[in-house]
Amino acid sequence: MALRFPRISWFLRCPAQGLCRNYSKDSEGSWFRSLFVHKVDPRKDAHSTLLAKKETSGLYKIQFHNVKPECLDAYNNLTEEVLPKLHHAADYPCDLVGNWNTWYGEQDQAVHLWRFSGGYAALTDCMNKLKRNKEYLEFRKERSKMLLSRRNQLLLEFSFWNEPLPRKGPNIYELRTYRLKPGTMIEWGNNWARAIQHRQENQEAVGGFFSQIGELYIVHHLWAYRDLQSREETRNAAWTKRGWDENVYYTVPLVRSMESRIMIPLKISPLQ
Repeated sequence: MALRFPRISWFLRCPAQGLCRNYSKDSEGSWFRSLFVHKVDPRKDAHSTLLAKKETSGLYKIQFHNVKPECLDAYNNLTEEVLPKLHHAADYPCDLVGNWNTWYGEQDQAVHLWRFSGGYAALTDCMNKLKRNKEYLEFRKERSKMLLSRRNQLLLEFSFWNEPLPRKGPNIYELRTYRLKPGTMIEWGNNWARAIQHRQENQEAVGGFFSQIGELYIVHHLWAYRDLQSREETRNAAWTKRGWDENVYYTVPLVRSMESRIMIPLKISPLQ
């Protein structure tokens, strides 16, 4: 005996017969989609555990300072004078990774990147020590007079990316920031774990991170190039490699928006 589905048959005939004028499109879509709901297998691990290196070795803080245009030189001088002193302290469980001014992108901006050896415990330890450091408190007070705004994020490091180690210059750096659709981080990581092999020949891959605290579903890729011409040539060369086009094809739909900054390192930056 054949089974009949009168509701579905009515639904399929309805648009052609013009019988659905008073039927809510939202209700219709939700009802129809409910017929094809996919079952999701429960995960025992968070996305950060699946994608990242251990938090005790891969916890980073990135900080963006928008500086008053007339104060940028004074800001840089003050930063280059004070920050190295803080990081020379043996009991300070934090490494300076890089310091830059944005060249192309948002103007009069400083970007700083730190690594915390010991994860969140090290972060808390650093914060408590800085609260008692008179030179740092004076530095923050003086610095605040030069700023228009500031924001930061705590980041984890993708397990398949290079470690951002100090390098000699001169180089320019590109920070590419991707704002992903919620729920797509695993898919992004799976694609880039394969794609990163196509971007290693000129040692341009510096580090890859994703946000844990601050604005979420944010990915930062940090690249180094000799100059803008080298950047252009290196990026074009990636398209000649089999598989790179597939990475772009599968990852572009995951992105809500993206931003590129070209940055120049400060004198104190370990990444030159």
